[in-house]
Amino acid sequence: MKIERALLSVSDKSGIVDFARALHDRGVQLLSTGGTAKLLAQAGLPVQEVSDYTGFPEMMDGRVKTLHPKIHGGLLARRDAQAHLDAIASHGIGRIDLLVVNLYPFRETVAKPGCTFADAVENIDIGGPAMLRAAAKNHGTEAGGVTVVIDPADYAQVLKEMDATGATSYALRLNLAKKVFAHTASYDGAIANYLTSLTDAPAQEAVPAREAYPEILSFQAAKSQAMRYGENPHQSAAFYRDTAPAAGLLANYRQLQGKELSYNNIADADAAWECVRTFDAPACVIVKHANPCGVAVSTDALHAYQQAFKTDPTSAFGGIIAFNRPVDAATAQAVSKQFVEVLLAPAYEAGALEIFAAKQNVRLLEIPMGDGVNAFDLKRVGGGWLVQQPDSFNVARDQLKVVTRIAPTAAQMDDLLFAWKVAKFVKSNAIVFVGGGMTLGVGAGQMSRVDSARIASIKAENAGLSLQGSAVASDAFFPFRDGLDVVVDAGASCVIQPGGSMRDAEVIAAADERGIAMVLTGTRHFRH
Repeated sequence: MKIERALLSVSDKSGIVDFARALHDRGVQLLSTGGTAKLLAQAGLPVQEVSDYTGFPEMMDGRVKTLHPKIHGGLLARRDAQAHLDAIASHGIGRIDLLVVNLYPFRETVAKPGCTFADAVENIDIGGPAMLRAAAKNHGTEAGGVTVVIDPADYAQVLKEMDATGATSYALRLNLAKKVFAHTASYDGAIANYLTSLTDAPAQEAVPAREAYPEILSFQAAKSQAMRYGENPHQSAAFYRDTAPAAGLLANYRQLQGKELSYNNIADADAAWECVRTFDAPACVIVKHANPCGVAVSTDALHAYQQAFKTDPTSAFGGIIAFNRPVDAATAQAVSKQFVEVLLAPAYEAGALEIFAAKQNVRLLEIPMGDGVNAFDLKRVGGGWLVQQPDSFNVARDQLKVVTRIAPTAAQMDDLLFAWKVAKFVKSNAIVFVGGGMTLGVGAGQMSRVDSARIASIKAENAGLSLQGSAVASDAFFPFRDGLDVVVDAGASCVIQPGGSMRDAEVIAAADERGIAMVLTGTRHFRH
């Protein structure tokens, strides 16, 4: 059946006039409501108000306008069921073959500072979701059905198919219906998140108090790609991204070349990217199995890479490398000499792309810089989820507390802050030795902090790096002085740690005894 009648009622009016004009030029009768009808009429298009079509006026400030049998009967009648078509004909109900609807902007409304409870409730759309669900349910069969559009980006495809047959294909109608049900589910989820976050029954004109974590947490993600397998070949996997990822986050990547990303590639790439974008100076981060194995800041990307690579050349083999500056040809030439799985950067110069073109298996990801953070961090456990605020806190220099008789020099303080930023991204227990803006040894993920300290010093020795005069970061407090003694024996001259142990006084006294400087952050950074 050709598309003969369309109902258009949108809050997002981008492109709607041109689309309506194209429909009119193809002989489609236009129905509309409120502001959309007014806009189309001002554009000189012959549009019939829904209230005139139904013979029933809008009422209750627009709360009731499309909730009528002439609307829902026209949307729900099956085109392949003669009994349905006879039923609507006997009641003077015409088919509505195309529905174009955007919902009231609920999310945008409640995100505004000062949004009252009454404003939030009035922006809960009722008629729109009802029409969308009706039209999507009746997307039909190969014999015909209703075409439903929520996204202006789909206008062109609808017109293209109409030009070929006067109607739309079953495949297109089904795909559009899928988008509708995902959209209404997300919309209802946003309403549930808002309402179940209220701490009490608010006055209508009040800005309500809300909990950070709603009683019912609804979230939606869109599948970005299926993967060959998960962490191991016997596990299946897929990558889902937020429907609108915040600026600067990994999910905004654009892959320029290389093999398909794996589950582990994405997990490690996220660890590298989150770490490198915390630095203001040109930085390079090399990650292997979720842990930074080399990090450095310098005057340019090339030198930062060379310094980061020195930390642990063995572990860097087959690693993930991230830069917070564009990659130029010189940096690309240096990186291309080693085996790298994934490279991340905000941009690549033409010369760099030419060099990597000879290594087609290298996955190049381009990610615009930004300071966005996830709304929540989620971790799956048996039968449930752990939900927390992301660990986005970075301690400032003036927030550090010197607790030893010896205070760090300006250069030592720079290294301590650098080490602290790196330790935040190392699996607990974490010990990080640094010097001159580069990591010298990283101890990660041990059950004992002492063992992490020993491993970090061993790795520095294996890489031929001296720890004399180094700065050390510990992601959590030293429960005893033994861990401190290990790092000082290895050559550390200053330490940064959060403090908070019952034995802080003992550890501080040990630092004074050993003649090193110690500063406390007051904040730990466990990473599990």
